[in-house]
Amino acid sequence: MKRLFAIALTVPLLTLSQEVSALCIGCSCVVNYTANTMAFGTYNPLLGSNHDAAGDVNLRCYTTAGLLVSVDIALNKGVYSTVFSPRKMASGANRLNYDLYTNSGRTTIWGDGSGGTGTVTDSITLALLSYVYRSYSVYGRIPGGQNTVPPGSYSDTVTITLTYN
Repeated sequence: MKRLFAIALTVPLLTLSQEVSALCIGCSCVVNYTANTMAFGTYNPLLGSNHDAAGDVNLRCYTTAGLLVSVDIALNKGVYSTVFSPRKMASGANRLNYDLYTNSGRTTIWGDGSGGTGTVTDSITLALLSYVYRSYSVYGRIPGGQNTVPPGSYSDTVTITLTYN
């Protein structure tokens, strides 16, 4: 398997890491990292309610021969976190908790499959000499009640690992 690293963008999704299997000869899948940012907008900690947002992980796969490719998408803990939940965004030395989920009900933390986290898996049928595009939603939440967090512009960088074969 191979890994490909790309430059990270901002908040909170983005660097790319890619693993490839020898079973996928003549094929490639990449994350379109220019379209994977998630913007939470303005969070008011005094409201006490959760603040939700959504973003996407977009893939582009290609092959020189038609075949079925399995993909697995994992996210790391981010730059400022030592655990998957809660992840932390930073503004200088200040931290703001947030979580990323695999589902709209926000019940499964998107991680690497360890510690009760989930990943997103899919099977993609690739036709001969053609591109296939897929988009997977990422659901974010800033938990309410973080009223001791000072105002600022908070961000984090999360690495996306794409494994396919």
